[in-house]
Amino acid sequence: MGEQKIAEGTDEQQQQVFVKALLSDILALEQMLEGDRIEANVRRIGAEQEMFLVDRSFGPAPIAEALLERVEDPRLTTEIGRFNLEANLSPLAFRGDCFRRLEAEMKELCGLASKAAHELEAEVLLTGILPTLRIGDLGIENLTQRPRYQALNSALCKLRGSDFHLRIEGLDELEATHDNVMFESCNTSFQVHLQVGAKEFAPLYNLAQAVTGPVLAAAVNSPVLLGRRLWHETRIALFARSIDLRPAEQAQRAQQPRAQFGERWVDESVLEIFREDIARFRVVVISDAEEDPREVLARGEAPALRALRIHNGTVYRWNRPCYGVGDGVPHLRIENRVLPSGPTLLDEVANAAFFLGLMAGLSREFPRVDRRMAFADAKMNFFAAARHGLKAQFTWMDGKSFTAPALILEELLPRAREGLRAEGVDAADVDHYLGVLEERVRSGQTGAQWALSSLAAMEREGKGMQDAQDRALCAAMLEQQQRGAPVHDWPLARVPDDPVALVESYRTVAQIMTTDLFTLRPDDIVDLAASVMDWRHMRHVPVEEDGRLVGVVSYRDLVRLVASGLPDRAEKAAEVGAPSSTPKPVTVASIMHVEPVHATPEMPTLSAMQLMREHGIGCLPVVDGGRLVGIVTEADLLDVASRLLERALKEASSSLERSSRP
Repeated sequence: MGEQKIAEGTDEQQQQVFVKALLSDILALEQMLEGDRIEANVRRIGAEQEMFLVDRSFGPAPIAEALLERVEDPRLTTEIGRFNLEANLSPLAFRGDCFRRLEAEMKELCGLASKAAHELEAEVLLTGILPTLRIGDLGIENLTQRPRYQALNSALCKLRGSDFHLRIEGLDELEATHDNVMFESCNTSFQVHLQVGAKEFAPLYNLAQAVTGPVLAAAVNSPVLLGRRLWHETRIALFARSIDLRPAEQAQRAQQPRAQFGERWVDESVLEIFREDIARFRVVVISDAEEDPREVLARGEAPALRALRIHNGTVYRWNRPCYGVGDGVPHLRIENRVLPSGPTLLDEVANAAFFLGLMAGLSREFPRVDRRMAFADAKMNFFAAARHGLKAQFTWMDGKSFTAPALILEELLPRAREGLRAEGVDAADVDHYLGVLEERVRSGQTGAQWALSSLAAMEREGKGMQDAQDRALCAAMLEQQQRGAPVHDWPLARVPDDPVALVESYRTVAQIMTTDLFTLRPDDIVDLAASVMDWRHMRHVPVEEDGRLVGVVSYRDLVRLVASGLPDRAEKAAEVGAPSSTPKPVTVASIMHVEPVHATPEMPTLSAMQLMREHGIGCLPVVDGGRLVGIVTEADLLDVASRLLERALKEASSSLERSSRP
């Protein structure tokens, strides 16, 4: 949705005017299709490169506006988050050295962005989801301060009518709610465009749908979101949920979400998709009316169809049909939006070559993919790839089953090579880029698998807490991206031994707190409290009611209870068996500390330590918005201190050893 001059569609009369313009655009497009006014027999490719901006400790850096002021290149622009950036690549004829030229321009633009980022003490990082992102980074203050993003946020929030709810299950489980659209800023992609003719749109769009699953399986690069290991390409689940505007009753009646794969093959024309999206999805944002597009056509010119393009930009199909005008000539293109940013520019171009090669090669072998494959299988393949990457199982043409590596290596890569050569792509480039993808598939090390394997290795070695591991992951990503080696050649990430680097992972309570909590309720009996503390070797247990902190029980509370003799008296009364004299069981509510001292996630760790010393307490429940979200204990602080001390002593010992050498 590249239009900047848009507004929230809240005024009923303005919205009606916009809908009328939208319908006029559809009629004009229909007229152009009937009159063969859409450019044909031309193959062009293009791309959009999204990226993250990170600070020196690899947290998100909200500096996009300041960076763009330094660069002043129209190909670089903002995205929804102030820590996101987008580069729009030039269209290229689909032949010859197009992929080499694409990679060269990507290097140029990322280089410009990196140079400006360095001046602002930041870096450019290519990854589908930034592992160090936390919910506190997604506040409205980090929404890009431009009218279209403000209007989009306001409109989507009003249409939703309640907070956005996120629930994703993978290796871990994530459940979160948020009051704005900034979940969307967690995603960055590498979008690949293919210009197609009007008459060939339906079969080529269907083919794009069919190959998207296998292409994604080889490209997954987004396994971690908000500190949780989820899908291999978590962007797919996140994007669908981050802009899901459906009330519960609409989800129950099978109302389609705005971010979707689709429900059926296209029969004849791009109009089928545009009409369905207008019928299904309410207008979110509007713009000023333009000249009637049919009058523009009558003059022999190409209309902009601005209303259609704006509405189309608020419906997030993974393969999005697009109308555009270049050099006064109208065209159609398919935008493949499933590929993540990263792991390297070389990997991204390899992914693009694979997708575009399949579009060229399979269109000759399967001119009507809808007759050889059930749409449900294409959709299942897509979600299997997003969940499992190269570990997915696919159903391919004529119902044949394959593992992802077998399908890619045995069936698809040979056809992609044939397709690229048939388009006249330089043979050396075909071998180079598809060779990168082939080695990645043979090794099994996608960007997602590298990240998951790195985290598992760091966990096995006991290296660092979660935040330190996520920062180490980003540091290794940046190092390897700057080296330029494809992801299948990357060594696993490791937590650095540098104590200064580790300090950045322990600055706030959110970075060190425990979030996998065992809690009690006020009406639980103390026997349960004692058992839980014994089983889990815990000295403090938070007490919550409906998710809100109401107290804390410590082992000292239990010791005092035992010393008072109350449990013994209750037990003896129970043995007597006199109902009238039997006291009620002792509950947690009767011994817990009410209104306990607590911390917030953003509180500095040093402040938390000082608070615990001042109050003589061994734990700090962590509360955010009135809800219990974690706990920090003496054991957590001791763990942090021991890690820093160990590394500091190692560094001091090494320095002493070096200085003593002759």
